[in-house]
Amino acid sequence: MTLDTQLLDTWNIHNRIIFYILDALTPESLAGVPAGKGRSVGHILAHIHNVRLMWLNAAAPDLIGEMEKIPTRKKDAVTLALLRESLEASSQAMEALFKRGFEKGKISGFKPHPAAAFGYFLAHEWYHLGETGMTLSQAGFPLDEKTAYGIWEWGSR
Repeated sequence: MTLDTQLLDTWNIHNRIIFYILDALTPESLAGVPAGKGRSVGHILAHIHNVRLMWLNAAAPDLIGEMEKIPTRKKDAVTLALLRESLEASSQAMEALFKRGFEKGKISGFKPHPAAAFGYFLAHEWYHLGETGMTLSQAGFPLDEKTAYGIWEWGSR
């Protein structure tokens, strides 16, 4: 398996873990905000999708297709179904961006190389997944133990 193939596989494992976390959420936990301040869990996860679209727009607008940003101004606009649909679509578009970038040796607007872009996205998204876990706990909706430990089981995801 080539390094490019391994990285694309890693991207897909990462996204399956995002959906594993989504599967553990309820509509109530999605709206959870610690002490009434900060972004809700839904808004944090919407941010991941929206940042993907921002970069796709800059680097490969042809990959956006019908995707749209998830609105976060309205409290109830973010649902589990909308997050799943949006994150699935943006995940596939990002995979195509990485594949194209690995083949060309560059991703438009991102330096120094596609592997750095890949690392940037994983770091950005895992920062926000950690924020999601912390927000859930502070809002009184901690992830169950199976999910909290399961996110580290990359070999089975």
